[in-house]
Amino acid sequence: MNKVVAVANQKGGVGKTTTSVNLAACLAAQGCRVLLIDLDPQGNATSGVGVDRDACERSIYDGLLGTRTIDELIVEVATPGLKLIPSTTDLAGAEIELVSHPAREFRLREAVQAMGEQFDFILLDCPPSLGLLTVNALVAADTVLVPIQTEYYALEGLGHLLHTIGLIHEHLNPSLSIEGILLTMYDGRTNLSEQVATEVTTHFGDLVFETVIPRNVRLGEAPSFGKPISEYDASSRGAVSYKELALEFLARNGYGADTAASA
Repeated sequence: MNKVVAVANQKGGVGKTTTSVNLAACLAAQGCRVLLIDLDPQGNATSGVGVDRDACERSIYDGLLGTRTIDELIVEVATPGLKLIPSTTDLAGAEIELVSHPAREFRLREAVQAMGEQFDFILLDCPPSLGLLTVNALVAADTVLVPIQTEYYALEGLGHLLHTIGLIHEHLNPSLSIEGILLTMYDGRTNLSEQVATEVTTHFGDLVFETVIPRNVRLGEAPSFGKPISEYDASSRGAVSYKELALEFLARNGYGADTAASA
């Protein structure tokens, strides 16, 4: 069965899209069939895997509005094993247009379920808000992966997100759970990063991934070349960290290193 993972945090700049793109690419490199769905109207995940969003004639917007089937929206990308459903600027108006639709919170789940079992993992890159697009992602998802920047306001707003996840679990998606909390933009040279990491781990224990994503210049450069970090600079600290995250993610989901290729 497809496992659907929403990458969500209503705070901007915490590494949601970086994580969505690079975890998807690294899972694909391990032999998994992966679909990345860009739910952010900014379309950064789309351009981050080398797709020109301005040239896309269809996007996840069409799937949410029901004008096309989800299979019609899938785009091939250069990364073997990875496919994309892009975002375009049309998505910015989707929340307003969906308000009048019946069962508007379930539009994405219905679309994803219609795909059957084509993929091992479907990653949803959410916008930096808790609006209807993110709610659709949480209703469609099996789990939520929450990136947290290791800076002063790391925990600010996290309680609100967890409360929202709890409400979705209670009222709309009883199978929803937390995949894990990922520390991003970690700078081992500063006491602050270490303090935040300790605080988050103390609060959330085993929910926190052991893998930590460092602050890394190459990670910031890769999107401008339309490549995941594993293809832009496979030897960089960022690439190594996301590969480690993919392996930890697979282990959490019951796949050993020797079974990832047959996921």
